[in-house]
Amino acid sequence: MTKKLLFVTTLLLVVAFVAFAADVTGKWTYEGPGRGGNPGRPTTITLKQDGAKLTGSVPAQMGGGRRGGAAADPAAPPPPPPADSEISNGKVDGNKISFEVKRTTPNGDMVTKYEGTLDGDSLKLKITRPAMGGGDPPAPVEVVAKRATT
Repeated sequence: MTKKLLFVTTLLLVVAFVAFAADVTGKWTYEGPGRGGNPGRPTTITLKQDGAKLTGSVPAQMGGGRRGGAAADPAAPPPPPPADSEISNGKVDGNKISFEVKRTTPNGDMVTKYEGTLDGDSLKLKITRPAMGGGDPPAPVEVVAKRATT
């Protein structure tokens, strides 16, 4: 009888833990630091959790405006924004998440790593970008993303 009671109690605890496990599915918005001390732009990432697997997308990084210099037709519409980048190697472990975003650039493939901790409707993220031009890699950026309500 004691073994059955212990088994049932353990099973109930596991079910309760899974029921209360955090779900990061949704849209999350953060503002990272801007270049040269300028204000940053809001960035909204989309996450979808399926058990311990995490998928989703991160908006593509925007360039520095219209290309083509002075010869560009000022009446021409701006080019379409680049497509969002899909998340790879996404994992959820309790309230911890991690994923990578691979982007193909003229200088080759670059992988940005994201690690985060979920606390209610806040997601504290550490974003580690690759080194540019073969120099020392930039320091990781820490941001706090808020769950979008819409």
